[in-house]
Formats: sequence, structure tokens, C-alpha cells
Amino acid sequence: MDGRLHLPIITQTPLGIIRPFRNLGGRFNLGWAHFQTTLNEWVSYAISRARPCLVLVTYHFSRGDAHRGCRGFDYNTDAALLEMATLKQQISTVFKGQAVTSIVCGIETDLDALILHGENGERVDLSELNETASSAELKDLIKRLYPSMPEQVQTDFLPLLAGNLKHIKEIRASNRPNSEVEHKEWMIGIGSGFDWLHEINAAFLVGPYSPDITGPIKTAAILLQDNIVSGRVNGADGLVLMTSAAYRKPVGPDRQLAIEKTKFLSAYARDVIEAHTPDLLKHLEVLTAVVDMNTRKLEIL
Repeated sequence: MDGRLHLPIITQTPLGIIRPFRNLGGRFNLGWAHFQTTLNEWVSYAISRARPCLVLVTYHFSRGDAHRGCRGFDYNTDAALLEMATLKQQISTVFKGQAVTSIVCGIETDLDALILHGENGERVDLSELNETASSAELKDLIKRLYPSMPEQVQTDFLPLLAGNLKHIKEIRASNRPNSEVEHKEWMIGIGSGFDWLHEINAAFLVGPYSPDITGPIKTAAILLQDNIVSGRVNGADGLVLMTSAAYRKPVGPDRQLAIEKTKFLSAYARDVIEAHTPDLLKHLEVLTAVVDMNTRKLEIL
């Protein structure tokens, strides 16, 4: 999903519980070597601590204006849904027999409403539910949509739905202007470990998952430059190009490997931007960082 959307905020979930895998354009494929390694490491880490896994495979759209939706899929919600359904099936096949549940979940950006896609093809838009729906009613909804979902996961999923209903009610009451859900990102983030970034609409994030990240970096640079030209952000304010790499073991080669990775990403990103949007470079402050995934501590190199 893009930088305007943040699942912990729209579900009113305490920060740090949901692990985001974000990539510009919302495209993922479990055939990508780095993505499959990263997802498998996350699953293994959770299962080793006896925690079941729930993977929300997301797409987004705007009911009020298609062009406030997903530019990565050329605003084609059906195409995005089809690709996410394919990813969901990949995850279900690969992790069959393990404590992993995967569901497709849409996000409608005007109200930040979750769209639940059930196992039987039923589609439920939470913005159409009673805002005062009880926990029992939401639990019945989850059981109806996902009969094969383990009971513990159903219980863990329930607060996200209740939080989203509360969030939708607050969005409606605020009469949020459409301008607030337009792209206003002022930062390009490349790499992993951006879990600490909880500010809405702040960054175009390019994950290190695709075999070829040149295209997403180029797209991020074009979008940021367009934000400057359109006046949605002020280029004189000091925009940011930040690369990041995550590590979990502070002792041994893990941290040093992360340092080498983020340094490479920084140099590579600057080369791509210079080749395609050279005027953008003068606006960018460059930060190169690593993140300790145990504490989410950010270290600027």
C-alpha cells in the first residue's frame, strides 16, 4: 500500500503489533527471492514464539474519485484485486499446514474503511455496517467470512475490525477534505525497517523485494517531483531520500551486512534519480540508516 494508508492507525491498533511489508505500487510476488526470504523469516520468527500469523494482503481504491486510488495499478481496482488474490493463494500454498492464515483485504481511502473478502466470495464493506456493532456481531461476521480461520486468530482479528468501525465514525464526523487524502509525500524511503514511520502521507516507500527496483525508484522520484511542481510540498523545505536496512542479530555479521546493503541502496538510488529526474537531487537531504528489528532503533550512518 502507499504512504497515505497506515493499517495501525485506521484500525486503532497499538503501534508495533502489525508488521508492514510496503512497496510502491502495491505489487508483490512470492516468486521474488528477497520477498520470499523476508516473509519466511517473519513467519519462522512468529511460530518460534508460538504466535499464529495473520497476513492481510491489501489493495486500495477511492469510491469518490478513481484517481485518488492506486496509481500503481493505473487506478484499476479489479486488476489490483486479481493480483492480490494471486498473492494470497501463493501464501496459502507455500505455508499450508503451518500456523499462517492469509486473507485479501481492501482499503477504501475516502473513509479508510476495510473491505473484507470472505472464503466463500462474500464481500463486506465495514463502512456499510452499523457503527455500534457489538463484539458478538463482529465475531459472528468473522466466523461467517472465514470459517477455516483458527479461533485464536479470529479473536486477535476482532479488535482490528472494532477499531476500524470507530475510525470510520471519526472520519465521517471530521468531514475530512479530499485534499488530505491526495499524495503529499515529502520523502522517498528505500529498503526495509521503516516500521517506525507512522506518519500518514509522509513517504513513498520502495521495498527491496522486487528483482528490479529501478522502476519503483524512478516512479517514486517522478511522484515526488510532481508533488513539488504541483505545490503539494515545498521543495525548499528540505525533502529526504532515505535508505534503510534491517538486522535482528546485533552480534556477528548481520549488522555489518545491513550497513553494506543500505550504503549500496543509497548510491544506487542517487544514480537512478540523477539519470531520470536530475533536478530533484538538489532538493534532497540524503540519509543512510540501519534499524535494529528487536528495538526498532534507527541508526543514521
